[in-house]
Amino acid sequence: MPRLSESEALDLFLNAPLADLCAKANAVKEARHGKSIYWVNNRQINYTNICVLHCTFCAFSKIKKDSPHAYDWSHEVVLQKAGEAIAKGARELHIVGGLHPDHPFSYYVEMLKKLRAAYPLVNLKAFTAVELCYFAKKSDRPLSAIIGELKEAGLDALPGGGAEILVQSVRDDICSDKETGQEWLDAHRAVHEAGIHTNATMLFGHIETPEQRIQHLGMLRDLQDDTNGFYSFIPLVFHPEHNSLGRRVGQKTGEEDILRTVAISRLFLDNFPHIKAYWVQMGVSTAMKALHAGASDLDGTIIEEKITHAAGAESPVGMTPEHIQDLIRNEGLIPVERDAKYETYP
Repeated sequence: MPRLSESEALDLFLNAPLADLCAKANAVKEARHGKSIYWVNNRQINYTNICVLHCTFCAFSKIKKDSPHAYDWSHEVVLQKAGEAIAKGARELHIVGGLHPDHPFSYYVEMLKKLRAAYPLVNLKAFTAVELCYFAKKSDRPLSAIIGELKEAGLDALPGGGAEILVQSVRDDICSDKETGQEWLDAHRAVHEAGIHTNATMLFGHIETPEQRIQHLGMLRDLQDDTNGFYSFIPLVFHPEHNSLGRRVGQKTGEEDILRTVAISRLFLDNFPHIKAYWVQMGVSTAMKALHAGASDLDGTIIEEKITHAAGAESPVGMTPEHIQDLIRNEGLIPVERDAKYETYP
């Protein structure tokens, strides 16, 4: 199949009948993965919601440390939560948090070292590109040195958050204090060059246009052409509850828009191994449909998701391994357990 241009992708996104678009994307997905749908037994560890930023789309962060809803977990609490999940078979820890004003870089290094020492076999998928840039700026060290020290401490992969929309005009509107789109891309390039694979996201369904979504995908595809360092792309559905951007946008985007976005992502990102149907943000019912629209990964058991639920998500905060596999089988598909590096298990 010839590579889609941005204009061709936009035309398909806007004009192709939904059933045809999903069928085309599903055919591309099945050519790569057959009937396999990947999932991971994992736990999200959102170690603090205290953050120096307050992006307009975020209902999770708390600027004031003395806010009644602010929290900041010690290493002991992180280790306890990790241990609970690993005792139930977790292969991946997904670790992200706010940009805390006080923690030195050593806090994050020691967190990984303690997790690696206690649980040597679990994958540590930790910190967004925005967190890495913050660590570098706060400690006045080169980003490459930050990445190297985290890798030595046990970092296995990056989760991919913080991309939002990489088009800078949108970014200036919704998260003007956050790293630029180019800085996000540069950070992922540096992580790839250090031999660590990452994931990529896009927050959609707010003020961005379809053209800007495609531009975002184009930036990701270009970087993947250069580095081949991405495992997956995760389209993240914007939830408008409890945040200031939501008051501008109104209600959450609809199912057709979500499925179109999944499908065009699979067709356009021809160099990405996987497109995720992140059930937490899509909702389980829509995520099941996305598995027939180009998505080859359902993410995981999660256990304790905080960020999207702070914005009003009505999906469960977690799922058992048995339930996630049953959902996949009920779609006539084959569940394949993986870890953060897409190593698979029978």
